[in-house]
Amino acid sequence: MSIRLEHLNYIYSPGTAYEKHALKDICLEIPSGEFVGIIGHTGSGKSTLIQHFNGLVKATDGKLFYNGENIYEQGYDMRNLRNEVGLVFQYPEHQLFEIDVMTDVCFGPKNQGLSPEECKKRALEALRLVGLKEKYYHVSPFELSGGQKRRAAIAGVLAMRPKVLVLDEPTAGLDPKGRDDILDQVAYLHKQTDMTVILVSHSMEDIARYADRIIVMDHGEVMYNDEPKSVFAHYKELERAGLAAPQVTYIMHDLKEQGLPVDIDVTTVNEAADEIMKALGNRVSETSESEQMEKER
Repeated sequence: MSIRLEHLNYIYSPGTAYEKHALKDICLEIPSGEFVGIIGHTGSGKSTLIQHFNGLVKATDGKLFYNGENIYEQGYDMRNLRNEVGLVFQYPEHQLFEIDVMTDVCFGPKNQGLSPEECKKRALEALRLVGLKEKYYHVSPFELSGGQKRRAAIAGVLAMRPKVLVLDEPTAGLDPKGRDDILDQVAYLHKQTDMTVILVSHSMEDIARYADRIIVMDHGEVMYNDEPKSVFAHYKELERAGLAAPQVTYIMHDLKEQGLPVDIDVTTVNEAADEIMKALGNRVSETSESEQMEKER
């Protein structure tokens, strides 16, 4: 279920003093099953972009294809699109409103016209997928912790069984453990269901750790669209756009400049640790060989 954008533009408040060209000639394709990260400074257009994916916002001009069909064609089934492309907003727990978690998660499937039995089945499946414990199912969502509320809100979208899950800063406001728990769960969902995941985040470390590909937005345009190591190789250009590479990128460049033969293209902490250990191991081995040769002389 691919998403393809062709020369898509979006202008806020056209013809007024507040006119702003938020998206400029965007051409992108997101194939089915991919985990894509979208990054950009505040006002870069990333949130506006993802709101086009399920038709919440309509382009000023251009085309957007979902599974080969232009969603702007006359008679297109927008309801079906929104069932298949699930959008989780920043602070999604603000969307929780029902008497208990189970009822809240059932709300989406109920609106899809499913029977109470099917709604409950889907809700249970979604709650297990996000890792929310059973003891919370019949608790008011307002009594949950921040991370638990976030899981419940994501479950509400998953219960509708979308083919594409779009997450706009899903870890905003969470502590480090809560952030890791949520993103690990999203990564697990991606692997278990082969769902397409589109993640908007300010955290370069998170994007580097989870995404197969990164789209960098800058002033409404696509600045980069490539695999993480290729994008972060342009860390100086990213800085000029108000962004930064993961801390690992800076550390590896510093080590390379200090003479340690490390691969500067690694993007995660685990990759960096392996690379540093390998380089140090080689250096120790070379030192031992030199000392042995000196002794033999």
